Amino acid sequence: MKRRMLGTFGVLLAGAALLAGCGKSGSTDTNSGAKDAKKFPEATATGVAKKGGSITIAEESDTPVKGVFLNEVSDSQYDQDFMSFGNESLFATDDQYKINDKGAATFKMNRKAKTVTIEVKKGVKWSDGKQVTAKDVEYSYEIIANKASQSSRYTSSLADIVGLEEYHEGKSKKISGIDMPDGENGRKVVLHFKEMKPGMTQSGNGFFWESAAPYHYLKDVPFSKLQSSDKVRKNPLFFGPYKLSKLVRGQSATWVRNPYYYRGQAKLDKITISVISPNSASQSIKSKKFDIIDVVNSQWKEVKGTKGYNFVAQIPLQYSYMGFKVGKWDKKTGSVKMNKNSKMSNRYLRQAMGYAMNVDEVNQHYTQGLSFRVKTLVPEAFGDFYDKSVKGFPLNIKKANALLDKAGYKKKKGETYRRDPNGKKLTIHLAAMSGSPNQEAIVQNYLQQWKKIGLHVTLTTGRLIEFNSFYDKVENDDPSVDVFMATWSLSSEPTQDDLYGPKAPYNFTRFATSENTKLLKEMSSDKAFNHSYRVQKFHEWQQYMQKEAFVIPLNNSYSIKAVDSKLINLSLKPSQMNNGFPLWYKVGFKK
Repeated sequence: MKRRMLGTFGVLLAGAALLAGCGKSGSTDTNSGAKDAKKFPEATATGVAKKGGSITIAEESDTPVKGVFLNEVSDSQYDQDFMSFGNESLFATDDQYKINDKGAATFKMNRKAKTVTIEVKKGVKWSDGKQVTAKDVEYSYEIIANKASQSSRYTSSLADIVGLEEYHEGKSKKISGIDMPDGENGRKVVLHFKEMKPGMTQSGNGFFWESAAPYHYLKDVPFSKLQSSDKVRKNPLFFGPYKLSKLVRGQSATWVRNPYYYRGQAKLDKITISVISPNSASQSIKSKKFDIIDVVNSQWKEVKGTKGYNFVAQIPLQYSYMGFKVGKWDKKTGSVKMNKNSKMSNRYLRQAMGYAMNVDEVNQHYTQGLSFRVKTLVPEAFGDFYDKSVKGFPLNIKKANALLDKAGYKKKKGETYRRDPNGKKLTIHLAAMSGSPNQEAIVQNYLQQWKKIGLHVTLTTGRLIEFNSFYDKVENDDPSVDVFMATWSLSSEPTQDDLYGPKAPYNFTRFATSENTKLLKEMSSDKAFNHSYRVQKFHEWQQYMQKEAFVIPLNNSYSIKAVDSKLINLSLKPSQMNNGFPLWYKVGFKK
């Protein structure tokens, strides 16, 4: 299965959800895969690794990797995968994702003063040997907030930093709320906030950025040219354990040791990551073509006995979902503009489409229990923030029909499909991604399910759409998209502003109601430092989203990784990861 590891830099666009199921299990035991996955550890053996050796890693994708290697302007999981060997964030965490001081920088929060102080450690150097400075930390915010860079990372959450909004609007040439007490070449940065938020001690909270960008290297590149610059696309700088040595654009990347890495020399000489088709994943495992490769869940039965690999598994923080377009993004105001007269604006229509989907059946038919239906938009991994009373949308054709009848979607005599409440013919266009071997069969199944309740749903462009084109249409509110199916790779703190807030570019459905905004604010208010109050607001929001059904959660699934049995020190435990990836400097061959 395509890796959907957690990104502590925040949410990421993920590829075609193999989460929806991947291929006939051919097994009468519908949970055999899940039983296997539960047995697997989250880590390989640990020990003293020898120095040297090279490894190859598979990146499963049916589309070339875009290759934007700068966190502030990249939002693709594939880019993150490709640059993970050099791309460390500033902070380390414990196993509950709470920030600690074991990473490249230390972190101090002062609730009374409304500040967060970040200090980069001495000796943390870019791969060209230059120390990471306060300016590098501050420069990240300039890139994100400058409209010319067209970063998707500018959100209302980050705009809580004093002066960031004024800089974004062009009213100020510097960000007033970011201090560098020891100057630009110092290592300390103080962020001033309008108000403090309860999630701030957790990585992935979205209220401050967790990365740095090499100012000395990029300062001559205009913001508008960053995404296309060779300094970002071909020769990026990072302060992680490896540096990029060779790139075949869109296809492969080779990484060698960063001699300036602050924790000491990485164990391996070289790591090469290459794009392969998900269809050929099982064959690649059986022929042991790669040292590390994700298992495509539908192919689990074919590969489970393969010798020479250890399997590690986890349930990642992610979900696939169906979103309904109910508005547009207003570039002038940098906010969502909801259209109450849009085709998908009727909540009974949205609910009916959810209840018509046979998600549980699809999981049983196409995966061996490795995928499972998700009931709410806050994953169970977030503990008591998850509202177990929310039921989601289990298959209920009778209820779906009743909802459409109630809303006035009627059929004329002799017609197969319902018309809208004004009596006009109704065609709903669904955008869905290509990528997994059985995606076509699954999507066609859902089209048939909707036909059963009299809804005429057809595919945008008439076929499945590859990853880059799909998100291009969804992000730009292409009028040919009424409904879309996508996947989120989530950050490690449950705050929802960056996905569903009125000023969030990632709010792809473009819904913004006063009730939604109110609940989101309450979830992150000063009052929410009281845990039980915050939990209550999270539950209210999940119930509200169930009722309004602007976004319907579909699936999550186990992620199984095949790792060469000679490799040690690879762990998927949060304390042993950085930015959602294993601590690559530790990984090596056993002596």
